[in-house]
Amino acid sequence: MVDSYAWVELFLGSERGKTVKQILSDAEEVRTPDIVLAEISRKYLREHVDEKTIKQRLMEISSASIITSIDIDVAMRAGEAYLELAGKAKHEMRRMPSLFDALVLATAREYDSKVVTGDEHFRGLPETLLI
Repeated sequence: MVDSYAWVELFLGSERGKTVKQILSDAEEVRTPDIVLAEISRKYLREHVDEKTIKQRLMEISSASIITSIDIDVAMRAGEAYLELAGKAKHEMRRMPSLFDALVLATAREYDSKVVTGDEHFRGLPETLLI
């Protein structure tokens, strides 16, 4: 399960991006929650990236992974995941997680997958492949 952080690093071609590329090439199956597409679009629009480039990157994600929709089961898990991540963030004195984070984690759990990310909110969770 690839989150926004990992896709952005891959597009940057950074060292972390190279790690993501290797993880994805070794994976049996690569999935991306549909909300990641929206989160990436928002990020690039804020950075004034042109629409053509944004669409191209979203198409690359769609070609390289299975886009996974949020259903009722994932939505229920996301509520639980958010409370878990929020409690963890409070304990670690970090900023609060986003609902995007909870949806990515819930989707990974629904598909018994690992989350490929560099987001510190996921550090220490058994589902995490931290880049």
